[in-house]
Amino acid sequence: MRVMVLVKATGDSETDFVRTPETDAMMQAMGRFNDELQAAGILVMADGLKPTSHGKRVAFDGAGRTVIDGPFAPARDQVAGFWLWDVKDMDEAVAWVKRCPNPMPGQSEIEIRPAYEAGDLA
Repeated sequence: MRVMVLVKATGDSETDFVRTPETDAMMQAMGRFNDELQAAGILVMADGLKPTSHGKRVAFDGAGRTVIDGPFAPARDQVAGFWLWDVKDMDEAVAWVKRCPNPMPGQSEIEIRPAYEAGDLA
């Protein structure tokens, strides 16, 4: 089963990235975790996202389109990064997320969402 693992944004992640000894240590820990995921054959892809101030949204209303510039609030409702994993079930995904280093300096959340499979749409 494929799952999208979403690292929820925080006030810290909604500011532009600044290298510090703390962020370097966090990035190294996350790199080691990603290496473990890859060695286990679970990691399909992963990336971090720039703050929403760099983003845009396109709102649809019938045939109309409206472009909305970031930033978007509240931060906790945004996504700061993601993984796409191929796991045997949700329990395995949860077990891997529990092993993940904290992706933020303070409190943070990671959301796991299963992707639709072909059989789900039949």
